Amino acid sequence: MKIDRIQQIHELLKRNHSVSLNDLCDNFGVSKNTIRRDVAELEASGIVKKVYGGIVLADEETGAPEPFAYREGRNVDAKKLVAEAAAAQVQDGDVIYIDSGTTTMHMIPYLVKRRYLTIVTASVHVINAAGSYPGLNIIATGGTLYMPSNAFVGPSVLAALQNYNLSKIFLASTGISIAHGATNASPLECEIKRSLSQKNAETFLLVDSSKFGKASLMTYCQLSDLNALITEKEPAKEYVDYFEKHNVRLILP
Repeated sequence: MKIDRIQQIHELLKRNHSVSLNDLCDNFGVSKNTIRRDVAELEASGIVKKVYGGIVLADEETGAPEPFAYREGRNVDAKKLVAEAAAAQVQDGDVIYIDSGTTTMHMIPYLVKRRYLTIVTASVHVINAAGSYPGLNIIATGGTLYMPSNAFVGPSVLAALQNYNLSKIFLASTGISIAHGATNASPLECEIKRSLSQKNAETFLLVDSSKFGKASLMTYCQLSDLNALITEKEPAKEYVDYFEKHNVRLILP
């Protein structure tokens, strides 16, 4: 019955925090139109929030990490512009870290002409993308695979990063603000990002314009801790003034 199905969807979200529409169709053996009507009722009640390809609990919007697949399809053109501008900061012979994220992952195709470039990463997506370009030297940190971001996390990642002298670090964030700095929804990833932001290397933050004025669960650095921020269009004046005051370069395509 419909009422039972809606209740089961709610219970499923309580356990898993997020679920795709396709999984709901398979789980209940109904059409996508039926699931969409159920989701519309849940959304109207304020119980769920629609995201790309699925739903999350509305009251966990900033607490539960949103699955990578949902974030990956948003603002792709803007993310590629940001990634290309970031890749332009990389020189021959650099040893760089590319963070896990739906923007940083797009850097790889723009780096193929660099010589003697070494890329350190915990991102499975970066590793897979680099596999198409045999000229790139990739060092994977290893660790425990964290599925919401398809990236490695844990103490072994932090230990691995201590071994490398990085020249440039390219970080990602799920939301930034002047008050809260660069934020992320996953405590496991935040620990790694915080460690990276404190290393003696030039630090870049890659965010498309939709990330401004938002804050996720945890702050891993203040915006003033960055050397540069890269986005696809000029942000609001308060951000431009803040970056000028704190000597943070604003890089646009």
